[in-house]
Amino acid sequence: QVQLVESGGGLVQAEGSLRLSCAASGRTFSNYRMGWFRQAPGKEREVVATISRSGNSTYYVESVKGRFAISRDNAKNTVYLQMNSLKPEDTAVYYCAATGRTFGVRDYQFDYWGQGTQVTVSS
Repeated sequence: QVQLVESGGGLVQAEGSLRLSCAASGRTFSNYRMGWFRQAPGKEREVVATISRSGNSTYYVESVKGRFAISRDNAKNTVYLQMNSLKPEDTAVYYCAATGRTFGVRDYQFDYWGQGTQVTVSS
């Protein structure tokens, strides 16, 4: 089992920045590929970004490219999501997730989930 706890969400004005953190405990963190997902009211959960076990490979959904950056610190068992130039459409609950799979960005391909943290961007 892997336990994931997100933090760093909040209310921010458009064009502002937030940094989300996700602390992992349980099994060896570096054995898992990590991802950030989000779910807005009335919408399906979507992937935001993923990062490989080593941190050398990342994936971003098109809508956040150039604005968001995912990173990880395996020594601290933590994955981050730096969000810049935030837009009202980024408003959602953001979830951290872990998977033992090497590939895949669908939510069903991730095995462990945090409880989520709310991000609200005002216009």
